[in-house]
Amino acid sequence: MMDLTQPQWVKHVVFHPFEGFEDLRWKKGGTLKYTAIIIAALFVALIALDRWCGFQFRPLPDALFSVVPYLMRSVVYFAAWVLGNWAVCTLLDGEGTMKNIAIYSSYALIPYIVQIFAQVILSHVLVRAEGVFFDTVYYVGIIWTAVLLFNAIKAVHQYTFTKTVAAIILTLFAMLVILFLAVLFLSLFQKVYVFFYSLYTEILYRVRV
Repeated sequence: MMDLTQPQWVKHVVFHPFEGFEDLRWKKGGTLKYTAIIIAALFVALIALDRWCGFQFRPLPDALFSVVPYLMRSVVYFAAWVLGNWAVCTLLDGEGTMKNIAIYSSYALIPYIVQIFAQVILSHVLVRAEGVFFDTVYYVGIIWTAVLLFNAIKAVHQYTFTKTVAAIILTLFAMLVILFLAVLFLSLFQKVYVFFYSLYTEILYRVRV
């Protein structure tokens, strides 16, 4: 079995989607350091797509800028995927740990991230009539990432094809539940914060009066 460095493992799983994750599992490759780097790259890529993409392919960005939507679409969605998959696959006798799910899933996102940066570059080179190349890059990245993600979940939990499909569908449902509960919790926290802050300001006002 091959003995690769971490960058070589990343390259191996991306270009060998069917056996790459099995090799990664067998050799216990992959680190959370690279997972953090990949998710950070996803965060930057999403900002680049909205803010720096050519106007002929994307609408002009809003004048106001906030990192919150990009954190949601990168860090929060990824965390919900990892937590949801771990919860679902624990019930389905999956062998993957939360750490391995995070590592394998992040590696699978690399083609998606690359295609975003490629789109940003192409948007300043192509004209609108050549949009087919712009769209082709997008679909290639999406399909490539979907294949990698499927094989990542299959390898990390040692599932069959059918069980992997079921696990992914249930994971998406679990993500919706997690995100709904997170929004509910944040809303409740905000109301509690506003209540105590109003109470504090009222008491402070009366003390000063």
